[in-house]
Amino acid sequence: MINKIAASVQEALVGIADGATILIGGFGTAGIPNELIAGLIEQGARELTVVNNNAGNGDTGLAALLKTGRVRKIICSFPRQADSHVFDALYRSGQIELELVPQGNLAERLRAAGAGVGAFFTPTGYGTELALQADGTPKETRVIDGKSYVLEYPIHGDVALIKAEAGDRWGNLVYRKAARNFGPVMATAARRTIATVHEIVELGKLDPETVVTPGIHVTQLVKIDRLATQAGGFKQAA
Repeated sequence: MINKIAASVQEALVGIADGATILIGGFGTAGIPNELIAGLIEQGARELTVVNNNAGNGDTGLAALLKTGRVRKIICSFPRQADSHVFDALYRSGQIELELVPQGNLAERLRAAGAGVGAFFTPTGYGTELALQADGTPKETRVIDGKSYVLEYPIHGDVALIKAEAGDRWGNLVYRKAARNFGPVMATAARRTIATVHEIVELGKLDPETVVTPGIHVTQLVKIDRLATQAGGFKQAA
């Protein structure tokens, strides 16, 4: 019998290795899997590469993970915000590496990983510093129908940590409004996907037309108490 429900966050995160690439869903503070991030901090993996749209807000969630000093590199679109002081301090002191990726390119590089696309050409970033590799050498470019493009490669993750609204024991997921954001593409781009949900329903209760992430892309899911999450705490649901 297929049953992907983990008894706890700690159980779901077992085996995440040092040096792993972690895809973390969320857009600003919407859809951030804070309970899984807290569990990852407790789990202790080091030298991580983290992929997220932002670089953390305030001192909680992703920012708390960065503050531990266990993230070697972050790949994101918006590293600078009014409250991104944790990342800012780490970057200015040379304690973290940044790969800046335009938001559309970030989504497409993740989608390409899940779809098995080897690479793709995009006009975004052409003629700017974003068309340079980390060592300063130019990325491959091409002119197609008179327009200039830059070659970009997929972003593959070892683990994706995402937040959904509800799921079933097969791992099928539905999301709540803007909390959906990067979750679906990250789920397809990682070797292992772990999701939190606020509700676990019986098989057949999710309308197939509303399932966004099929269970084939999900390794484990954990039920999290909604009220505790809204209050800023973390309580494992019974």
